Amino acid sequence: MKNIAAIQIFIALGHETRLNVFRLIVQRGHTGLTPSEIIEQLGIPNATLSFHLKDLVQAELLMVERKSRNLIYRPNIALVKKLSEFILENCCGGKACVTDKLAKGKIN
Repeated sequence: MKNIAAIQIFIALGHETRLNVFRLIVQRGHTGLTPSEIIEQLGIPNATLSFHLKDLVQAELLMVERKSRNLIYRPNIALVKKLSEFILENCCGGKACVTDKLAKGKIN
C-alpha cells in the first residue's frame, strides 16, 4: 500500500459518523447491512447516511451489492488487512513487539 492510499482511507474514517457507520458494518461482517438497518441503529438521517456511505465506498472501505430493491453494504476486509499491515510494517524496528507477545499469550 502506498502512503496516498492510506491517507485517503484515514480521511474517510476521519469523521465521527463515517467511523461509526464503518464500525457498525464491520461488526456485521459478510452479512452486511442495508441503509435502513444503519439508520435504525445509528439514528442518522437518510440523506446524511447516503453522503457518508458514498465516501466510504469511494475509499474502498465498503463494498455494496444490490439485492432486489435493497443495497447491502459490507466491509472490505482485504483492504482493512492491507492497511493494518501497512501501519505495522516497520513496527518496533523489526524486533519482536510487545503486541506480538501479547497476541501469542506470552505477556499478561
